[in-house]
Amino acid sequence: MAVAGFAGKLASAEVWRHRQLSPYWRGLLCVSAGSTVLLAINQILNLHFFADVVLIDNRYYLLTLALLFPFVFILFPIRRKGPYDRVPWYDIVLALIAFSILLSLSWFAERAEAEAWEFAAPTGIMVMCYILWAMLLDGARRAGGLAIFCVVLLVSLYPIFADKMPMPFTGLAFTFSRSATYHIISSESLLGIPTRAFANIVLGFIVFGAALQHSGAGKFFMDFAFALLGHVRGGPAKVAIFSSGLLGSLSGSVTTNVLTTGTLTIPAMKRMGFSASYAAGVEACASTGGVLMPPIMGATAFVMAAFLNVPYLDVAVAAIIPSLLYFFGLFVAIDAYSARRGLKGMPRAELPNLAVAIKEGWQYIFVFAFLIYMLAIEQQEILAPYYSTVLLIVINQIMPHTRWRLVDFMRFVDGAGRLFIELVGVLAAVGLVVGALTMTGTAASFTNDLMLLSGNNPYVLLVAGAAICFVLGIGLTVTAAYIFLAVVFAPGMIASGFDPLAIHLFLLYWGMLSFITPPVAIGAFAAAALAEADGMKTGFQAMRLGAILYFIPFFFVLNPAMIFHGSWTSVILVTVTAFVGVVFIAAALQGYLLGVGPLTGGVLAVASRVLLLIGGLLFAMPGGGRLGYSNIEFAMMALVVSGLGILAAFLLNRGRSARIAAKG
Repeated sequence: MAVAGFAGKLASAEVWRHRQLSPYWRGLLCVSAGSTVLLAINQILNLHFFADVVLIDNRYYLLTLALLFPFVFILFPIRRKGPYDRVPWYDIVLALIAFSILLSLSWFAERAEAEAWEFAAPTGIMVMCYILWAMLLDGARRAGGLAIFCVVLLVSLYPIFADKMPMPFTGLAFTFSRSATYHIISSESLLGIPTRAFANIVLGFIVFGAALQHSGAGKFFMDFAFALLGHVRGGPAKVAIFSSGLLGSLSGSVTTNVLTTGTLTIPAMKRMGFSASYAAGVEACASTGGVLMPPIMGATAFVMAAFLNVPYLDVAVAAIIPSLLYFFGLFVAIDAYSARRGLKGMPRAELPNLAVAIKEGWQYIFVFAFLIYMLAIEQQEILAPYYSTVLLIVINQIMPHTRWRLVDFMRFVDGAGRLFIELVGVLAAVGLVVGALTMTGTAASFTNDLMLLSGNNPYVLLVAGAAICFVLGIGLTVTAAYIFLAVVFAPGMIASGFDPLAIHLFLLYWGMLSFITPPVAIGAFAAAALAEADGMKTGFQAMRLGAILYFIPFFFVLNPAMIFHGSWTSVILVTVTAFVGVVFIAAALQGYLLGVGPLTGGVLAVASRVLLLIGGLLFAMPGGGRLGYSNIEFAMMALVVSGLGILAAFLLNRGRSARIAAKG
């Protein structure tokens, strides 16, 4: 129970790590958040709010940071132990200093760009850069944790010692002052890709997600899922997949999603006969998959689009088949587990009515459809979330049972503002990592060094990339781990001939796996706290349930047809065989083959499960890519192997039935 106790502390820390702000500070936070959104709208629509001041891009980014970054010191205490009930004087001073420096830099933004201050700044500006550099590090520690602080500290200081580092880490060295000004003033570090992605597109989607959550979308998704699936075999677990997948797409946070939806789904699963650890594992897997589910995939997907210089819609579309494959794998695994143990669904009398749920929440479906229309048809990815938010709020105010009062609107602004601040605290600092690797030239040279270390074998490089992603995902947020690897690792893998979008998605997927993989398994530990289960046992349950997630990234890298990069014939063939393969993989891991029966007891059961697992992997393995076999050849091999597995399962269950009949 010591692990479960730790899980409880983890869940509590996730909920309470923000300060409980007084009405005064909450009011200031709302003003700051509202001003940030208005500033973004002004920049996007070119409304000229500042008639005499030209809002060049860097000035806009600095003003955005000036409005939000100081609140990192107000919202997050200097230590995780508090104080949580008040804002101490030293954090107020730090917030004022950060605001003053960022405002001053924004005032001089045009001059700084014209005179290349990133290479030769005036003394006063240089001092500001030193101070802000240190404050960004502390902001990352408060908002993202000690691991992010350590990584950003070491990498941001790297340019000073780059020429003294061993191969393959040698790079062009810079003085401390030159490094500081480059970090703060150039368009490659603090004001680089992470901050640009946040200010240009992430802001709008955070507002949209917050509007959905505060207008009752969470309740609608839960009611809709329970009405649709609550009565079927293993219903509460299937509800968790459906609802957590939808809500996780909005929140972009695995742990937050677990703590939100798990309070309803985990007790329902336990009540219907699921063990505590299995129920928690289901919720952890579903919440992890939610962050990978379009149309909103969290901040990382938007940063990915900025790195690749492609529309966000391209990233969202590429993620459709992999995410559906993952959730289908969860669904089949839960169905097999439920069938093996005779677990039924909930009584219909206790479930919401589907027609009533749709009647009370149709606006959420309509707004989602409108968002997709704006993204796919109108191709207005920057404006789409703002228009969708306005539409949602207007409909929300028309309908009497969802109408906001002033206090509800303030909660919405406050909720969005807290998300802004938390992301800015991490993204602004992680930008220093990008800047350090860019200014030293390491990002470019590291590609060749990686190829040499892997013996020019792209498959060795791919496996090494998966391992590094997983390790970084343990200590860093998904976004921070992705950004680091996108700069350091992705170019080498792309140079090996892999599809660029497939590689970037690969990094995202493997960075997510630490949430369900022991010994860390943060998502599983949070779910274990709610289920009062053992954390490690929950982690291993989640790992087995979400096993397909370990293979999916390799599938779409080896054949990008799975992310719609290929002919329609290839896309359909790869998708169909992958879904068939998942059925057999789930049967092998859960010990039950649908339509045949349980796979337990004796050597024949073990042989059947092994054959089904191998056959399932062969079915799911995409052909026509780098492996040298076509989809048809893989399918033929899979038919032979899985056919033997099915035959063994049939003989096993026929023998069991004969023994039961003889006894009867």
